[in-house]
Amino acid sequence: MDVSTKYVGEDSGPRPDVHERFGWDKMREDFKSMRSGTVPWSVSMAVVIGVICGIAAYLYYTALEWLLEIFWLKLPQGLVVDNPIWPENLYWLWIPIVCLTFAGLVGLSIEVLGFPGDLAYTVKCVHEFGYVDMGHTPSMVVASQFSIIAGASLGPEAPLVAICAAIAGWVSRNLFKHTQKNLIRKHTLCGMACALAAFFGVPLGGSLFALEINHRLGYEYVEHAMVAVTSGTTCLAVFRGLAGLPIGPIWQIEVGTLPAASAGLVGYGFLLGLFGASIAAVFTNLHGRLGNLMNTTWRLKDKPVKLAVLGGIVIACLGVLVPHSMFWGEYEFQSIASLGSTPLPHVWPTSGLTSLGPTSALACLTIGVAKLVAISFTVWGGFRGGYIFPFFAAGAAFGRAINFTFPAVPPTVACLCIAAGINVAVTRTAFATSIILVALSGQVNSASPVLAASLASIFSTYYMPFIRAQQGRFELLESQLHAYKAEELLESGPSLSSSDLSSENAPLLNIKSGVEEDLESQDSYKLPDSALSADSPIQEVLALSASR
Repeated sequence: MDVSTKYVGEDSGPRPDVHERFGWDKMREDFKSMRSGTVPWSVSMAVVIGVICGIAAYLYYTALEWLLEIFWLKLPQGLVVDNPIWPENLYWLWIPIVCLTFAGLVGLSIEVLGFPGDLAYTVKCVHEFGYVDMGHTPSMVVASQFSIIAGASLGPEAPLVAICAAIAGWVSRNLFKHTQKNLIRKHTLCGMACALAAFFGVPLGGSLFALEINHRLGYEYVEHAMVAVTSGTTCLAVFRGLAGLPIGPIWQIEVGTLPAASAGLVGYGFLLGLFGASIAAVFTNLHGRLGNLMNTTWRLKDKPVKLAVLGGIVIACLGVLVPHSMFWGEYEFQSIASLGSTPLPHVWPTSGLTSLGPTSALACLTIGVAKLVAISFTVWGGFRGGYIFPFFAAGAAFGRAINFTFPAVPPTVACLCIAAGINVAVTRTAFATSIILVALSGQVNSASPVLAASLASIFSTYYMPFIRAQQGRFELLESQLHAYKAEELLESGPSLSSSDLSSENAPLLNIKSGVEEDLESQDSYKLPDSALSADSPIQEVLALSASR
């Protein structure tokens, strides 16, 4: 990436105190000046980014739906069903034909167009540069479309996040000529919020997901939250309006509405969240081992075509045996959770070779395991897409297995809570995941147990990083280390005593020797060089201590 130094290390830009600007005169002044940082300017930027990203998401979605219809509906009808030479008992061969064809195209697109990036790369760019380079966008568009058409267990959400983040950052830097890093980062986060709000159809949940995904414990870019949600809501309206898609629940796990939540259901949610987290922990461990095997032992790291074909072989085999393991799971979730009463929307033939469906605890367990295996090979195979809905679908399968085994656990609670437990453990998005699952299921009374599951998962798996680019903000970490006392100590001036710089304020004095080493040993935090620069409050306190 060609990162201009003008975006690195600069001040965050003009800081008009908007909280002290009251009255009609101030409002007219802000509208007239449209200064960066004022409310009118921030809202205008949010709306502009939302509209542009909404159009981009619509174009991406339209192309994807057209390709899915061509290769998984029209072509099999014309080439297979209407072909007297192709016997019905061999219809399942269409699955490996399409999977392997597009798997090869995924590898070729990466080899020709270059590295397309992924979710972890997007998060890294947000932290380090404040924007995502547009140069990766063509490769991401092509590779992700081919990946999804191949039936890979990754969805459009992560590609849209990368694409909309790049577009929003480009608009900020080139159309509006912003040069402040924090301001550009705000608009990049707006683009990410646009993608997830539009794709999930849940404006608040999708926007919060874009903020939470950057960190391991909640969202830390709190100053950008309101503007990001505004962008996400705007994009949702534009995208869904253009595509003619409804905004509302898309799943019906069971007939009727879940009764009012109780303390018992919240307890179930907590336990199911831990169960989902344990599944995610096992998955993460085995996923890492598979990556070492493919990249180190088999030396396929820099061979995108071979990697993609290998992944395609596994995806095709699983798809033939377990059709529910294919595609990204947004609508497959409904088929699994409803025990097969809703047909699979994409794969053809829907029965595969074995006609395995979610009809028993063992069958559901098989589907859940197959889905996780498919996700792992899809990721390491170099396919591009998001694993949010795939983890939801796996959670639905394990949830139904739990419900078969323990009928006292409501199927809605079982499916949603395990889905939350798995996804939160991997993505670290407790609030957003809870909102999205409740909204998409339409089961408002499930909110409390689902939130309990998410919280149980995020804390129990805190020391299990999956997206290693996630990190904390140093200024927030600094306050947790009591560095905020530096200013108070400096203001004490001559009255500063040696006791002020001893036991209570030890974190300040020992930050070089102890805290820095501790922080650098953690994947979640990176201690920047500027933190201990000559003009930092910590150094001033140390210098003052030495002079005393």
